[in-house]
Amino acid sequence: MNAQIKPKLKPATPQEVKTEAKAMIDRLPNRGLTWERLVYHLGVRASIERGLAEANAGLLIPHEEIEKRFGLK
Repeated sequence: MNAQIKPKLKPATPQEVKTEAKAMIDRLPNRGLTWERLVYHLGVRASIERGLAEANAGLLIPHEEIEKRFGLK
């Protein structure tokens, strides 16, 4: 699956969510598709959207700070 997610500066409207969900379902392969796999893919999409929203809000931790916190440098 080659999904392209475009960062948005505003939250998606309910209609946009429905449209994107339908498009995602159509892109999933029929072979091996289960309710669990569908929910997994929707969850991944939701996580990506949350991450993009956090990035757009400037809520990122610099790489150097992560290394420092975990004693990697």
